Formats: sequence, structure tokens, C-alpha cells
Amino acid sequence: MHLFINALAATAGGGLTYIRNIIPHLAVAPGLQVTVLLGTSLGKEFQSFDSVQFVRRDVGTFRRFWYEQWEMPGMIESSGADVLLSAGNFALRKSPVPQILLSRNSIYISPDYSRDLRTRHEYRAWLDLRLRSIFAKKSIHWADVTVAPSRAFATELSRWSGAEVRAIHHGFDKTVFTQDPAPLDSEVAAKIAAARGCLKLLFVSHYNYYRNFETLLRALPILRERAGPAVRLFLTCHLETGKNPGAYCPDMARELVRQLDVSHMVVELGTVPYRNLHRVYGSADVYVSPAYTETFAHPLVEAMASRVPVAASDITVHREICGDAALYFERFSPEALAETIMRIAGAETRSRMVAEGLRRVEEFSWKVHVDQILDLARELVNSKAQPQANAR
Repeated sequence: MHLFINALAATAGGGLTYIRNIIPHLAVAPGLQVTVLLGTSLGKEFQSFDSVQFVRRDVGTFRRFWYEQWEMPGMIESSGADVLLSAGNFALRKSPVPQILLSRNSIYISPDYSRDLRTRHEYRAWLDLRLRSIFAKKSIHWADVTVAPSRAFATELSRWSGAEVRAIHHGFDKTVFTQDPAPLDSEVAAKIAAARGCLKLLFVSHYNYYRNFETLLRALPILRERAGPAVRLFLTCHLETGKNPGAYCPDMARELVRQLDVSHMVVELGTVPYRNLHRVYGSADVYVSPAYTETFAHPLVEAMASRVPVAASDITVHREICGDAALYFERFSPEALAETIMRIAGAETRSRMVAEGLRRVEEFSWKVHVDQILDLARELVNSKAQPQANAR
């Protein structure tokens, strides 16, 4: 079987994490040939495999729709592919082969995100969201099968689109995640070392709106009152325009840091290479995710695997992924967030959560995920071949 993967949208965050993790498993699948379409910005991100061909194209965000709908079908046909895996939330309207759509962006169906954009007066972004939402809904109907990374998100997508959506959990590979022996960048290591003796909180994310940075920042003065000044929040981004992927503007968050007088509590590590992330997790006391919408949340699994207890906003996806390995708080309540962190700081609560987290991690596997995707692809190939055989 020949699988064609459209990964043009995999430039950062969850999309890149996904492609990075599935390729090695696809490369060793028996009887499988893979073609992966990537953006040129990834450079030498992926090593070479005999059964995997990487095709790189310089396609900007605004040109991507035209390229996918008008040029990519011919590329798929000429490659001899049997199945298309569209990994970027949007499907081909007329795919020349059966198509699996991976839908993993919850902002298209999140009323909180739409309201957030209007509150920030980002009306152009709001209009763009509306247009993309229409395209995302149509894509679910254009694809032969749509797959979501969690049951909770699959249910939301199905209710929103009126179409069946299958849930296949994303995976995790602790060996791969922790295998790189390289030390942290000296500047990052120095920032972490300077927080020795503090209660260290960690939030792994590029700056964006739906991750709800502002609620987390508003919790810091409350924590300062309850735990003293020795609290530090590590962020793997910069709260400065132009220093993060995407078009999200962090000015509101930066101004909030100033108004709350918590600049000494916020440590901006900047982007940390994926291969080094396990060392950053290992330095933290509590992992915090205040996101108000999600589809899977890889950092939660990474934190649990790193023996870090989790404080997460009370949304269905977080509960599905973490279960009893996390404590939950109302997603827009700084007070509840601070109280949850203080509860986790207790030794008894912490040890129980770490043990439960390690158990939960075992339920997620990239190999299992890839096997299920390939089973689905074979199912589509066989269903297409059957009518042709009957016609003969």
C-alpha cells in the first residue's frame, strides 16, 4: 500500500509533533510505501528512510488552499498513492484516492475562542476564523473518514458537523522523548538553575490565545500571597511580538505581567527544541495547562511521563487524557487555579498523582496509533477495490 501524507500545515506545535512521531513507525511498517509532502521550512528535520519519500514545497499560508485543491491531486496521482492522509485539518474536495482527514484544531468550533477574538478586537482574525470554520466543516464531509485525537473532540466534531467522526488517540513514546543526551542550552539551564528552591511551575506552549495565558498570569499574585515570593512560572515562549510562531499578539499578556507586578515570577525560556524538552519537564514541580479548548494536549502526557503532577483546566479533553492523574480547575478562574496548585504541592497528593500519571502514560502509544490509521487505510482501499471487482 502507498500512503500519501499532506503535512504542509505541520510547521510547529502539535502538527509537527504528530508528523515527527509517526514517520519512524510508518517507515518500518511491512509492505508500506510513504510519500510525505512538507513545507521547505522544516529543512532537515526528518532523517531519511528507504520506504519514505519526502517532497518539500515552499507554499505560504495564503497560497496553501489553492495549492492543495488544484495542484496536489495531480501530484497524488503521479505518485501512485492508494490513500491520502490529510494531516492539516482541511481535506481535498476531490481527492483522486480515498482520503482520511485528521482534524485536530478545536478553535474552529470553540465559542470561547470566537468570543476571545472579539474581546481583543481582532475582527480580521475573527472573520478569518469564520471562513476557516466553514472550510473545516465542509472538509469533514469531503473526506471518506475523519479522525480526531480524542473521544471528547470526536464527539464535539460530530455534533458540530453532523457527520461521523472516529476517535484514535495520539500516542507517546517515552524512549524517543528522553533519548537525547544533549544538555540544555546554557542560557535556558541558567534560568532554571536560578529558580532553585522555588516552587517551579511549567507551561509548554507557543503563545496563543486559546491556551489562556492570561488566567495563568492572574493566578501568580494569589500564589505569591499563599506560597510566598518563591514561585516561578517557566514559559517555553516569549511574551514579545515577533518572537513566537504564528500571528498571535502577546502584548496583552506582557502588559498584564507589568500590571500585576509579577515580572520576577515569569521566566521566559523561549522555544526549547523537542529533543531537550524532557529536561525542562524534569526541573518542574507542577505542570499547568489553563487552555480553554483542546483536542489532545501532548504536553500533559509528556509531563506525566516526566513524573510531574498536572493542574489542568476542567475541560473534557483534559479529563480524558489525564483521568485521576491531574487536579482540575474552572478554566477562567485564577483563584481556582492557584488553589489547585497549592493542593498539588502537598507531598501526599503529589506522590499519588505521579504514580497515576505513569500508569496513564502507558495507555498512549504511537505504534498503536499508526497501526489503527493503517488499518483504516486498508479498509478504505479494500472498500474501493470491492465495487471494481464486482463490476468486472
